[in-house]
Amino acid sequence: QVQLVESGGGLVQAGDSLRLSCAASGRTFSTYTMGWFRQAPGKEREFVAAITSDGDKIYYADSMKGRFTISRDNAKNTVYLQMDSLKPEDTAVYYCAAKRSFLTTPMAQRSYDYWGQGTQVTVSS
Repeated sequence: QVQLVESGGGLVQAGDSLRLSCAASGRTFSTYTMGWFRQAPGKEREFVAAITSDGDKIYYADSMKGRFTISRDNAKNTVYLQMDSLKPEDTAVYYCAAKRSFLTTPMAQRSYDYWGQGTQVTVSS
């Protein structure tokens, strides 16, 4: 069992940056692929970014490439999402998730076994 707790969300202006953190419980964090997803009001949850257990592979949704950076610190059981040049359309609840299997795609929600409660990010224009 893994428990995930996101933090770092808030209200910012367009063009600002935020860094989200996701702290995981348990001693097996380093074996999980970690992902970030987001859900905007009235929209389905969508993939943002993912990073494999040892960080050797990183995936981004096309719309986030160049603005968002995912990273992890296995010693701290934490995964991060650095978000730069934020836009109003980035407004959403951001969720982190953990995936055990290396056989499933890291870009699909159905691949993930554990989810955090989410943190709200609001970008004003």
